[in-house]
Amino acid sequence: MPGLRRAGIFFGTLLALVLLIRLAGLPVYVHPQTDPLRKADAIVVLGGTAYARFDVGLDLAQRGYAPTLLISRSTGNDDHEMDKYCAGRFDFTVSCFLPDPWTTEGEAHEIRRRAQQFGWRHIIVVTYTPHVSRARYIVSKCFDGELTMVASPSDSGPSFWAWMYLRQSAGYLRAFLSLGC
Repeated sequence: MPGLRRAGIFFGTLLALVLLIRLAGLPVYVHPQTDPLRKADAIVVLGGTAYARFDVGLDLAQRGYAPTLLISRSTGNDDHEMDKYCAGRFDFTVSCFLPDPWTTEGEAHEIRRRAQQFGWRHIIVVTYTPHVSRARYIVSKCFDGELTMVASPSDSGPSFWAWMYLRQSAGYLRAFLSLGC
């Protein structure tokens, strides 16, 4: 019976830890702080393969929230799905770039460079929901101006969210340890 009791305590503690992590992650990953939209100097869409975020950025530019749309082409120059954004003709400026390094930090470096070049003081940053909080942290390390964070739709389901908790938490750890910007 002592072994059974220890196993019960172990699994009960493990379950409590999992629930605590899940609850702690809700405001960070599942329901991150987003900001009310208002006109900005530029709209920046962070890269990735959930293409819905690019449609959100394009829609915001078409609605006149900023005269410039900057898109991270983090899936590479050979991703022809991105051509409709990067090679399209629009009534506003569209610029695409490959981040260096190939991370959110690399995207933040490019934001800083462009902000200095063009005098941006306020940008709208679009990314997918579980990435919003971490992106805000990383971009704010490189950009001194005002950030308006916008969440694009994300996948759902237990496996997606379990992966996002792990991936975003690891990304936070890396961002905290990074001396970038």
